[in-house]
Amino acid sequence: MDERIQVGQHLFTGFLGPGIPAEFARTVREHKIGNVVLFARNVRSAPQLKALCADIQALVQEATGYPAFIAIDQEGGAVSRLSEDCTAVPGAMALAATGKPENSRVAGQITGRELQALGVNFNLAPVLDINSNPDNPVIGVRSFGDTPQEVTTFGVEMARGLMESGILCCAKHFPGHGDTAVDSHVGLPMVNKPLEELLAFELIPFQAAIEAGIPGVMSTHILFPQLDAEKVPATMSPVIMTDLLRGRMGFDGLILSDCMMMGAIADHYGTVKGMAQAVQAGVDLVFASHSAELAAQGAQQIRQDLRSGFLNANQFRASTERILRYKQAIRPPAPETFAIVGGPKHRRLSQSLHEQALTAVRLPTGGLPRVGKNPMFIGCLPFEVSQADTPHAATVSFADQLHASFGGTAHVMSGNPDQEETTRIASKAKGHSCLIIGTYYAHQRPGQQAVVHTLRQTGIPLITIALGSPYDLSGLPYSVSAIAAYAYNPPTLRALRRLLAGEISANGRLPVALKEAEENV
Repeated sequence: MDERIQVGQHLFTGFLGPGIPAEFARTVREHKIGNVVLFARNVRSAPQLKALCADIQALVQEATGYPAFIAIDQEGGAVSRLSEDCTAVPGAMALAATGKPENSRVAGQITGRELQALGVNFNLAPVLDINSNPDNPVIGVRSFGDTPQEVTTFGVEMARGLMESGILCCAKHFPGHGDTAVDSHVGLPMVNKPLEELLAFELIPFQAAIEAGIPGVMSTHILFPQLDAEKVPATMSPVIMTDLLRGRMGFDGLILSDCMMMGAIADHYGTVKGMAQAVQAGVDLVFASHSAELAAQGAQQIRQDLRSGFLNANQFRASTERILRYKQAIRPPAPETFAIVGGPKHRRLSQSLHEQALTAVRLPTGGLPRVGKNPMFIGCLPFEVSQADTPHAATVSFADQLHASFGGTAHVMSGNPDQEETTRIASKAKGHSCLIIGTYYAHQRPGQQAVVHTLRQTGIPLITIALGSPYDLSGLPYSVSAIAAYAYNPPTLRALRRLLAGEISANGRLPVALKEAEENV
C-alpha cells in the first residue's frame, strides 16, 4: 500500500459548511485523508446531508481507493448534530431517568437507522463516563448517571441499539471524564486515582461494552499520573492506550482519539505532535476535526516518524489492517430506507421517551400545582454550556412557548440575573395563579438560583423545572415543586406542556444523587 494512503486511513478531519470546499477536496486528494467528521455546521436538512455523505464517499474513494468513515456526535439531547427533519432522541441521563434499559436500546436503534439511511456510518456515542462529580462542566446530562451500574446498564443497551442498526459506534471517553471539574476542550484535567480504584468504578462500563462487542473506544485528554508517570494525557499514553485498554481489558477494536485540536492537547503539546504521539501510543484513528491543514501536517509527521523508525512499522501496519477490516463491513445506505428519517414512527417513539423521562424530584402534598388561569412563566434562552454542545436555536424559549399554550405572562430572563433583574421578576409575580420557572444550569449560575429563592418568598405556588442539569434542584425547599426535564429542546417542551396540562405524570426516576431538600423557613 502506498505510504500516503496508509497514513491517510488513520486520519479524521472536517470542514465548514454544507458542501465540500474545493481546498478541502485538494487536501484529501494530496494527503489521502481517509475519514471525515461532521458537525451541525455541515447539516441543513436530511436530503442535503444524504447528498453530502455521498459526495464525501465519492471523494475519498477516488483519492484513496477505500470507503470513508463518516462520523458524527449524535448522542441525543444536548449533543445532537442532525437537523430538525430528523428524529432527536433524548440524551443519556434522560434515557436512564425512564428506568427502562430497553428505552436506551430503542433510542440507539432510531439514531442508528437514521444515520445509516443518511450515509453516516460511525456514531461517536455512547458516553460511558460516570458523572460522579456534580461540578463536571462538560459531561453532566451526557452521562447515564453517577454510578457504574447505571451507566453500564443503559450505556451498553444504547451501544447494542446502534450496532443492531448497522453502523459503528464507540464508547467514550476512556478511561473516564466523569470525575473532573475541568473541560478538556479548554484545559488539561487530571484524575489522580490508582488503577485499582479506576477498575472498581470508571472502567466498569467500558469493560462491559468491550465484552458486548463494541467496535470503538474513544480516548480522553486527561492526565492520569498514577497510571503513567510521563505526564501525558491518556490519548498520548501507550501505558493507557495499549497496555491497559488492549492488554489488560482485552479490546481489539478501533481506538479513536478525541479531537486533537482541543485545548488539553493544542495548548500543552501541540496538535500535530499530539496526533503523532497518539498513533505511537496505539490510537488507530486521530481527529483534527476542524482543520484539514492540521490533518495534513499530522499526516506528514506520521510519515516522517515511519521513515525514521520512531513509529513501529509492524504496529502501524496492524493498526491499518484493523481499520480496513472495519471498513469492509460498511453498508451503503439503501435508497428505500431514507423514508424512515424523521418519519412518524420514530417521532412518536422519541416523544414517548421524552415524556417518560420527566422526573418529579419533589412535589408537595396533593401533587403538582395547577397552573391556573393566570400563570407566569420565567426562563432564560438556551446557551452553550460547553464546546461539546450543539448550538441552540434562539427561537426555542421555555417562557414564550409555554405562555403561548397556557396564557398568563412570560418573562425571558438572562442566564445569570443580577439583583436588580431578580427584584424586577419578583415584582411582576404578584397576582399570578402559579409561577413556573425553567432553570438552565442554575447550579453553576447563582443568579438563577436567587430568582428561584426570591419567587418562593411570594407565597404563590412555585414549580421549578430543570431544563438541563438536575443538579439545579439540589437543596431546594420542600415548598418548591421540582421537576427534572434533562434537556432544553422542542420535544422536551412538548412533554412539559402535556405535564402541566395534566395529561401525563412525571414518573421518571433520578439517575443521580441530589442534596436533600432544605427545611422550609
